[in-house]
This record gives sequence, structure tokens and C-alpha cells, in this order.
Amino acid sequence: MKRAIVVVLDSFGLGAAPDAHLFGDEGADTLGHIAEHCFKNDRPLRVPNMAKLGLWHAHYGATGKQLVELKSDITGCYGWAAERSSGKDTPSGHWELMGLPVNYDWGYFLKREHSFPETLLTELCQRAGLNGVLGNCHASGTQIIEQFGKAHQATGKPIVYTSADSVFQIAADEEFFGLDRLYQVCEIARDLVDEYNIGRVIARPFVEDSNQGFVRTSNRRDYATPPHGKTLLDHVISHGGEVHGVGKISDIFAGRGISASYKANDTASLVDKTLELMQTKQQDKCLIFTNLVAFDTLYGHRRDVEGYARELEDFDKKLAELIQAMLPDDLLVLTADHGCDPTSPGSDHTREFVPLLCYSPRLKGRCLGQRQSFADLGQTLAHWLAVDATESGVNMFT
Repeated sequence: MKRAIVVVLDSFGLGAAPDAHLFGDEGADTLGHIAEHCFKNDRPLRVPNMAKLGLWHAHYGATGKQLVELKSDITGCYGWAAERSSGKDTPSGHWELMGLPVNYDWGYFLKREHSFPETLLTELCQRAGLNGVLGNCHASGTQIIEQFGKAHQATGKPIVYTSADSVFQIAADEEFFGLDRLYQVCEIARDLVDEYNIGRVIARPFVEDSNQGFVRTSNRRDYATPPHGKTLLDHVISHGGEVHGVGKISDIFAGRGISASYKANDTASLVDKTLELMQTKQQDKCLIFTNLVAFDTLYGHRRDVEGYARELEDFDKKLAELIQAMLPDDLLVLTADHGCDPTSPGSDHTREFVPLLCYSPRLKGRCLGQRQSFADLGQTLAHWLAVDATESGVNMFT
């Protein structure tokens, strides 16, 4: 009986990818710059469990920079992967991890101000019964609700904004505007942006807190375009297996290839749900697929280096529980979908290598080297779970 548990530390990059210069991301290094920040503040970045799986070895392989002493008693199979997909966005990264690179260009709203076409906004307002929108620009999600939150409450107009990703985001007060209404507006927007080849529409609900001001809630919902081909998830299902998506996994794959989806509010809760599934879903060909979004949304995009460091250290403590809960034929993989270097200018993702840290009681620790595509993970998982091979990728264990 073989299972796989894949945990995506959303945005946890290992250094600039070979094509980073094409994205303006030369020198990006999410892990390295966080570690250097900690050293400058007279403390190391304490991630002993990830280090045991080969994290620092993978970073050294990706960057040539040795930030800590590299131990020889590594228990994980470690590598670092470059992305083949044309973008550095969430769907592209996740789909490629599951064996389906995105070899075409998404559509983008490139203008920093007045970002969306007037015809698109007019039709959205007409079909959704809106009296207008606010924002209409590139923005950080936390900053724009502070900027327009009061105006939103006064006018009833939702806040629309985008970023360097292929995305149309809609923010609204879930109590004042209504959560169901926000979802309905996003569903209409999802239909309208298809002609622009936009990857995701994201509902960004928030509330007003008397102490913190406007704060986003956990009721985010992503409306993604479906994958353009079969992913590992489809193969698992077709072979009678189960795929359990934790966090926003189901949203990223538009629900395709998902047996059941589970939401939670924070990293600790998402890991706890993963642990619960490891204890209750013990059938053959079972894939437990978890996304830990807080690394990206709370710390990467907000350029909070210290917060990112603390989140990594907190996760590392929970990682010990994941390893302890593994069955003899389980495979655990820690990876990422892109980078989001919190020391980089702006608030966008960064084009970086991602870690591939694999552990199983059946495997001896070793270096997997540089992988030419995230899809090598999908192919490796297909072999491990004994399902059909994915269209792309190479089995890392052969």
C-alpha cells in the first residue's frame, strides 16, 4: 500500500532560476535572504527537520552559496527544480508539479492604473447589478482594502485589482457586502475573463476589526481555469485512488481530480488536517496534497522577512509530526510553486528554483541534483503510486 503526501510551502524559493533575468528577478533568493536576515540579527534560521531532509544542501546546489555547515547525515532525497512553464504564477507552478507544464502565455492586465478594460468592467457591473467598482489597479491586497475599505462600505462598490500574475481579484466586506454575493460576482467575472485568457479570479473577503482595521478573512475562494490536459491527479482517480486536497488545492485545479477538499485558516491548522488525513486515509494510491498559502500571502507578498522566518521555524516543528505519522510505504515531499523573495522590490512572485525534499522510510538520503522541470515530481509520484505516467517529467528515483 503506497501513499504520497505532498506539501507545498507556497512561494518558498531556493534562489534565482536560470531564466530569472527574463522576469527581472536576478538575485532573488527567498531562503537565502531570509537566512541572511536572521544571521544579521544574531540568530540562525532554526529549521533542523528540513535541514535533515537536505534543505541547505539543495540551496547550496541551486545557488553555490553555503550559508551553514552541510551535514553528512541527510535522511532525505533532495533536489532543486527549475520551472518550464512560461509564468511564475500559482496555477502554472502547481500544474507543472503534477506533470503538466504550461507552455503558453497567460493573459495579463499590464497597466498599473486603470488596469482592466472599460468594456470588461461595464459588463461585469451590468451582469452583477453593481453600481461601479473601486481600485482598478495593480495593488497589494492588504494595502488596497485599507485604501478603499471605507469607500467600499459607503458606496457598496467592490474593490477590483490585479498584479503581475494572470489574475482578476475582487475584495469586499463579507458582512456588509455579503460573502455569497461576492462569490456570485466572482463567478460572473470568471466567465467574462475567459476571452482574456486569465488564469484566476480570486474572491478576497475582508471584515473591519476595531483594533486592526480592515483584515482579510479565511473565506478566500479561487476560480481557476481548468488544467489544459491531464495531471497526476486525474491519473490517480482513474486508477481508483483518492486525492485529498488541503487548503486551496481544489481551487487551483478547478476541482478536477479531487476526491475531497478541506479548508483551514492557518499553517498549523492545515498541517493538522494533513496529519488527520494521514491517520484516516490509509488506502493504496492515496495522494494527500496540501498548500500552505500563508508563506506567500502573509509574508512573501507583504515583504515581511521576519514573519516568513518565524513561519518556517513553526512549520519545521510541525514537520516532525508529519514524519512521525508516516507509514512504511509513504512518500513525503516538501516543495514550492514559485518564489516570493521578501527582500525583493515590489510585491510580486520571483522566478526561482524550488526545493524537492523527499522522504520515505524506504529510501536512503541522496542528492537528486538539478531538475529541469517541476514535472519531475509528478512523474516520480506516478511511478511511486503505480498509476499512468504523466505527459512530462522524469522519475527522480531511477
